[in-house]
Amino acid sequence: MDIGIFNAIYISRNLHYNVAGLVRRFLYFVYERLLSREIKQGPIPTHLGIILDGNRRYAREMGYDNLADGHREGARKLDTVLHWCGELDVKIVTIWVLSPDNIQRSADEVEGLFDVIKEKLEELSDNPMIRRYGYRIKTVGNVEALPDRVKEAIHRSEESTKNHGERILNIAIAYGGREEIVEAVKKSIRQKNVASVEELASCLTAEDIASHLYTCGIPDPDLIIRTSGEVRMSGFLLWQSAYSEFYFCDALWPAFRKIDFLRAIRAYQQRTRRFGR
Repeated sequence: MDIGIFNAIYISRNLHYNVAGLVRRFLYFVYERLLSREIKQGPIPTHLGIILDGNRRYAREMGYDNLADGHREGARKLDTVLHWCGELDVKIVTIWVLSPDNIQRSADEVEGLFDVIKEKLEELSDNPMIRRYGYRIKTVGNVEALPDRVKEAIHRSEESTKNHGERILNIAIAYGGREEIVEAVKKSIRQKNVASVEELASCLTAEDIASHLYTCGIPDPDLIIRTSGEVRMSGFLLWQSAYSEFYFCDALWPAFRKIDFLRAIRAYQQRTRRFGR
């Protein structure tokens, strides 16, 4: 083939791909603006829960040698999503980053994940997004099961934001919903001054248990989003989510887009909440 014809074909194909990319970005921009405008007319969740799922699959799809790099991409995504929440004035955000089952993975992967969590917690201690929107960081879960380096990072992040009062960021680490309920029941029992099991059974109430949950004192989640296409809760906020709305998104967490976020909010606004009534 003549070199001139070859170059012309090459340039034509590149031009086609570039134009197609520009068109997609423009349409995305327009759609995002329309969604944002629509959503601002409706109710915004006070408490949003997010299950950050898909970091490992993202790492594999991107060809990363180290799965921890997928978790790092997921950690970076958090800043962006907190910004979106701040823009809509979501007051409370609860994210699930580590479950007791996750800790049972291979030692190398778990140590890498602990390193990512430590790095992110330290970065959040002085994060402009956290300060801009006034997020107070609170960690929920079995913190004692974590390495000292992670516990120290948790303490620093909580201390550095303890005077923030406008919004709350709950970070669920080593958190399991069943474990939380069991621990709350144990604490409730210890507070009861009763003479028999029968008396305990007759006086123990749902309010007693709720008062010992990690999230005691804040509203239950209005909406819970799970990324990565998995359609299950896996134990996230089991007690608190009794009347929550759920939204399951196919996007892996590091690839979670603003239109995915806005679609979840729109889906929440389109539902009629009955709270069991």
